[in-house]
Amino acid sequence: MTFENIPPLLDEALTARGYTALTPVQTAVIAEEAIGRDLVVSAQTGSGKTVAFGLAMAPQILDGGLVSLAREPAALIIAPTRELALQVSRELMWLYAKAGVRIATCVGGMDASKERRTLNQGAQIVVGTPGRLRDHLERGALDLSALKVAILDEADEMLDMGFREELEEILNATPEGRRTLLFSATMPKPIVSLAKRYQHDALRISTVGEDRGHGDISYQVCTVAPPDIENAVVNLLRLHEAETAILFCATRENVRRLHASLTERGFNVVALSGEHSQSERNQALQALRDQRARVCVATDVAARGIDLPNLSLVVHVELPRDAEGLQHRSGRTGRAGRKGTAVLIVPYQRRKRVESMLRGAKIEADWIKVPTAADIRAKDHDRLLETLLAPVEVEDEDRALGAKLLETMSPEDIAAALVRVHRSKMPQAEDMLDDGSRERPRDDHRAGFDDSVWFKLNVGRRNNADPKWILPLLCRRGGVTKNDIGAIRIAANETHVGIAAAAVAKFTKGIAQAGHEEDNDVEIVQANGPPREAARENKRMGRDGDRPQRSQLGVNPRGDGPPRSGNFRSDGPRGGGSNRDGARPFRKDGPPPSKHGVKHKAKGNRPR
Repeated sequence: MTFENIPPLLDEALTARGYTALTPVQTAVIAEEAIGRDLVVSAQTGSGKTVAFGLAMAPQILDGGLVSLAREPAALIIAPTRELALQVSRELMWLYAKAGVRIATCVGGMDASKERRTLNQGAQIVVGTPGRLRDHLERGALDLSALKVAILDEADEMLDMGFREELEEILNATPEGRRTLLFSATMPKPIVSLAKRYQHDALRISTVGEDRGHGDISYQVCTVAPPDIENAVVNLLRLHEAETAILFCATRENVRRLHASLTERGFNVVALSGEHSQSERNQALQALRDQRARVCVATDVAARGIDLPNLSLVVHVELPRDAEGLQHRSGRTGRAGRKGTAVLIVPYQRRKRVESMLRGAKIEADWIKVPTAADIRAKDHDRLLETLLAPVEVEDEDRALGAKLLETMSPEDIAAALVRVHRSKMPQAEDMLDDGSRERPRDDHRAGFDDSVWFKLNVGRRNNADPKWILPLLCRRGGVTKNDIGAIRIAANETHVGIAAAAVAKFTKGIAQAGHEEDNDVEIVQANGPPREAARENKRMGRDGDRPQRSQLGVNPRGDGPPRSGNFRSDGPRGGGSNRDGARPFRKDGPPPSKHGVKHKAKGNRPR
């Protein structure tokens, strides 16, 4: 197939690569009105931008259809990260292979002396990251005096990462008459300012929402209680069983934590963050391409430039900063016409922010419940049948072994054993503390709790009281299940809990007995009624609500409190006296408050 406005050698490369049509952004940059002009291009991630600017700069690279013999580079492409720069180099190599164009890649973490030798030998195209390019420029290894076109790929991200100074120094070293092409998925004000300073009569091209938009990405949002975030990740991975999935976290520490937790659960997972060396990053990406790993836990910056052909699931474990961040992250999937799914895990208290973010990004998302263990079992059932019923080539040795098994086992037992082997390879689904309902209860009643009886605990917000450790404490002390416990109302100095009428007798008997050593300081007594009625009764009787003194509980009210939303720490709130496996306050006897503001026993009476 022949493409218009494309040099013959590049046309051949596209045809050999299997191209039958160009994407909207690729068509726009080689249109008559765009040839030879500065361009500001806003295109969705995964829309073929690399090939687009490869085609756009062809007139400056090829002289009469042949490569220029000049030693100095004619084109410079600047990318924010090593992975993106390496990806750009790979794309341009096959695109310009038939033309004999030499390409030099200059990125941090690689051998700088080898890069300088490559530049000294001459290269028509240079691809690199801002810091390494500036280093070569200052050392005299990079000569931009003959540059004809400069391209900034994902320019908005480079400014967000603090590369403005490097970009300005590099662009100031280029000739005045060069073309400047800015490519980005979004165009915030800093990019507009940069364009005005370094471009002349630039043509604005935007293909966001055209043809592709968000059409290839299905957005889903599930609301969860903060302690359930990690369990929600597990269940989403198990439900989708994607060939490749990326989980986005906000910090390196959280990447480490989630990577370790998923590895322990049996997932084949790798991690990408700023603390990993280039060698480690290359090994992780290769493991994903080889399917030795199927899940990648990454920070935003580390995932820039990742292009994995089988990536079909993106999970926002921690929320992106803004709508642009959401688009950049989600754009790792649904690329080049393939379908993908992006799921946001949203703590209840962050829902309004996410709704605003989705409106800003003009994204229609489905609000769903977190998959339950039953949902996952049903999916596994279908997947197992599909796998086991698929036709396979059987060798004589396999048939002989099958016949031997039939001599000692029935066909039903053999089939059941085969199913069990398949199931044993799958990580277990997690039970959620909450079902992830879209609407949270707004009053003190749930179905079956209209006649609930209220009980009072002598801990409140000042003692770092939190439902995630109060709930297991109630179950343990009262001998009931979470289904017997209704609303939990936490005040400054006390907490009220509704117990289903059918479970009151059992609960009363349970709390009358001595508690565990670690939670003896938590007193549970029957209240005078719902929280407001009890408060009025206490006031009438001239009581102060039986407020506990700080020394009673050994908890400093200046403790760190519950974890922030989105923090999926599995060891309970930082500095607070709790953990997710049945956490409870610390006892009063012990050394002075620690740096976290919490007293604890000298012999390890800490959250487990």
